[in-house]
Amino acid sequence: MRPHRPSASEPPLRGAPAARRVRHAVPGRRAHPAAAARARGPVRRARTAAGPARSAAARARIRTAALLRVRGAAARARRPRRPRAPQEVARRADRGRGRGLRRRRPRRGRAAQRRGRRHEQPAARRDGEHRTQRPPKGDDGQQPETAKPADPAEAQAKALDALLKDSNNSRDAVIKAVDATRSCKDLGKSASDLRDAAGQRNGLVSRLDQTAIDKLPGHDDLKAQLTKAWQSSASADSHYASWADQVGGKHGCIKGHARPSRDSVAGDQASGQATDAKKKAADLWSPIAKKYGLTAHDWTQL
Repeated sequence: MRPHRPSASEPPLRGAPAARRVRHAVPGRRAHPAAAARARGPVRRARTAAGPARSAAARARIRTAALLRVRGAAARARRPRRPRAPQEVARRADRGRGRGLRRRRPRRGRAAQRRGRRHEQPAARRDGEHRTQRPPKGDDGQQPETAKPADPAEAQAKALDALLKDSNNSRDAVIKAVDATRSCKDLGKSASDLRDAAGQRNGLVSRLDQTAIDKLPGHDDLKAQLTKAWQSSASADSHYASWADQVGGKHGCIKGHARPSRDSVAGDQASGQATDAKKKAADLWSPIAKKYGLTAHDWTQL
């Protein structure tokens, strides 16, 4: 098919090259060779596609699209090329390595974090060092626990706890003996039980002196309060035993009640002092027992 040549009466296309404008302006005159060369290419292809079978509007649209493509290519050619960002350069390099062009290297930055650092080599291998040896695991697959050094204060706390447990052995016997003495009953047995309790309290003081508690917090105050409590209790038991002997004598009971004496008053005073010391000692022992998981003795159990 022969290419379509527009007639002289066809209006020129807006934005057409100089050769087209000259050809429309001066019918029958040949355009300059340079202008004719510029008019070739997309415009000629558009002119060839727009044959006589197409309408004038369709041919105009085809030529306009071809000219727009030419202008776009020229504008891109004149536009200065911007330098590529380092991220784009790295991405293109990684893309080339993925195609096998270069050897793959460890990934860096956020890409390595997202991919779980699959290509990152351990630092120990890069530096030529050996990996840190992990401790061997037990039969159940778990690592054995390392033994902690023994706490000397814990051993002292346990020894003192055993002593405190023995301090409550004679309490019930003392209470029964004092009540029986007040009622003038079993005075001989009551006096004997009270003297035994006094000896047991003095034995606690001796055992406390032989027990090392210097590693415990507040050990000086704790030892002083326990010593005072047991010595006061032993003194009260001795005074009550003497009172029981007096009640068993002549005119010791009045209508079934024991007559008060100096020993009974002294026993009451010593018992009050022992109670105060026991309360202070119990307050000092409570945090120690809680720390080492021991029995928190109440003051009535001392």
